[in-house]
Amino acid sequence: MPAGKVAVISFDVEQDCPPYLSTTKGMEEGLPRLLDLLAEKHVKATFLFTGDMARRYPGLARRVVEEGHELGCHGLTHERFDKLQRAEAERRLEKATAILRSYTDNVVSFRAPNLQRPRWLLPVLAKLGYQVDSSSARYKPPFTRRPGRAGELLVVPVSVTSSVLRLPWRLQAIIHRRLAPPRVYFSHPWEYVDMSRAGVRLDCRFNTGEKALELLSRLIDSLRAEGYRLLTLAELADLY
Repeated sequence: MPAGKVAVISFDVEQDCPPYLSTTKGMEEGLPRLLDLLAEKHVKATFLFTGDMARRYPGLARRVVEEGHELGCHGLTHERFDKLQRAEAERRLEKATAILRSYTDNVVSFRAPNLQRPRWLLPVLAKLGYQVDSSSARYKPPFTRRPGRAGELLVVPVSVTSSVLRLPWRLQAIIHRRLAPPRVYFSHPWEYVDMSRAGVRLDCRFNTGEKALELLSRLIDSLRAEGYRLLTLAELADLY
């Protein structure tokens, strides 16, 4: 059934701008800043951790759970599942799930790295107890427009690519107004660290750091002004 005016703020929690960097400034600096902002705004978000980041930064994984946010899965080491054999993909997903569920049993949402989730992974996710897959995008083939069921899973497409959230607000506002609900936004903790001097492509560098944080704050305020409810992926699934 239609969910009405709802939006999801979500974060793919990984190393910095993979596969170009192996640093973790996003974990050390960006993620605490995000959690502070969300606490200030009284927003509950979905944080989809790689198993590796949850293992290496247990304090942050615990903080996400303790502050009432949803903890989800983003693979084990930001691997491309469409490049793996099914047995290896299943092994890695099982390992990541076990790590994440050591923090909370309620790990039910998944997003594939690079939004590349082969269809054969859906029954694997269902077998492991996942309820939501948010690995498709409205702007990428097959251009999934609305949430829909794939067996036991709710497939929820993201609305725009993450770098849209770092565009100047005047441009962003035009894009946001054209997005049908439910709006599903995602970004990464490393985007909230100054990456302007990093040796990576432009879309991983522009408007990062404090400017990105200011823009996210403005998006939250704009959504609320439009009458949107801000939910986690798991809460969105309850509406379908």
